[in-house]
Amino acid sequence: MLYSRVAVLYYSPMNQGNDPLDSCGTCDWPHAPPHRLGGAGVYFVTARTLGCIAYFNTPYRLDRALAALLGLADRYGWRLEAWAFLSNHYHFIAHSPSSESGGTTLALFLKHLHAELTRTINREDGVTGRKIWHNYRETHLTWHKSYLARLNYTHHNPVHHRLVALAEDYPWCSAHRFAQSVTPAWAKTIRSFAYDQIAEEDGDNL
Repeated sequence: MLYSRVAVLYYSPMNQGNDPLDSCGTCDWPHAPPHRLGGAGVYFVTARTLGCIAYFNTPYRLDRALAALLGLADRYGWRLEAWAFLSNHYHFIAHSPSSESGGTTLALFLKHLHAELTRTINREDGVTGRKIWHNYRETHLTWHKSYLARLNYTHHNPVHHRLVALAEDYPWCSAHRFAQSVTPAWAKTIRSFAYDQIAEEDGDNL
């Protein structure tokens, strides 16, 4: 199984009660009621590096990238439902802040995330002024089946890219946390939603 220092940091006994993941996702994953899409807007987001270059090509860089994503999501009030961070792109599903203008904060959140990660990678590589990120793409999810299909797509993106055989074995996605939180029957239901068309529309086809 792949090893993630992020997991050690988040789940260390010293950090109990102060786990950034505690503010992510929801407590009712096993039931996933239709009102999941009610209230705040729910968005599926994809961002890729410029030229699809694998800048996040080490466990250390992936750890820092995921920590930045989780931390800034919490800071901007975005409640993450699922996430997957790979070497040259990431996906996540999240609830926007509940205020009427909550969805408009997505651009600020991602601008901050991309700027922070760009500075980190460029500093480590000893370069200045290099652009790391291509633009991002967001989809406002209003149809329940579309939400469930993208939930499966996000959890299994590392499998889709043949990085692991089981999504739960990839430390930089939410599949393991999801599997621990839901009933086997509900996990099987989520896995039944095909995502080939989503991958093609998202430019993520192999």
